[in-house]
Amino acid sequence: MQLDFFKRLAAALAQQFGGNCEIVLHDLRGGDPDHTVAVIENGHVTHRKEGDGPSRIVLEALHSENPADLKDSAGYLTKTHDGRILKSSTIYLRSDAGELEGVLSINYDITELLMAERAIDSILHHNSEPRMPERIPISVNDLLDDLIEQAAAQVGKPVAMMTKDDKIRAIRFLNKAGAFLVTRSGDKVAKYFGISKYTLYSYIDAKTSDEP
Repeated sequence: MQLDFFKRLAAALAQQFGGNCEIVLHDLRGGDPDHTVAVIENGHVTHRKEGDGPSRIVLEALHSENPADLKDSAGYLTKTHDGRILKSSTIYLRSDAGELEGVLSINYDITELLMAERAIDSILHHNSEPRMPERIPISVNDLLDDLIEQAAAQVGKPVAMMTKDDKIRAIRFLNKAGAFLVTRSGDKVAKYFGISKYTLYSYIDAKTSDEP
């Protein structure tokens, strides 16, 4: 595997498609599964850097009993830890002898495009959007997770892009839904929205900037 070539390729692709496009090369030849990222451009997309470890797909490749059977994947969706949605592609790199040497991944952040699509769709098809089935939780923890997801969906943004007003709206939704009746729910909600418990409870009764 020509590492210099992939460095130049990654730089060219990142320049071609801009700052929302992350290019990652995982080098699987070194026998060190904890540090597979050999080349990365626009690592801010997933908050990774050179020397970091594998993704789930790369880890599966490392542990595959039949690496020759692994197939490239294009255009599937992934999600970062802070809720951004990525359109991803994975290419497996093999030697002339067919041995798996690396994985090239392309991750394009489409979060803002999806938000724009929803905004346009709400104008063109007002009140025509089908309702998704509501999941039936099997525990109070599952229920709290569902309510937090619904609160984020009400705002329509990942946490990383939420303003103070957005978080107030989400937390007031949770309060109205009874989420804070669940034991230790305050800790989980505060951690999810990246705020302190003191701020959390101040948000419950706070007004947003567009309220009188």
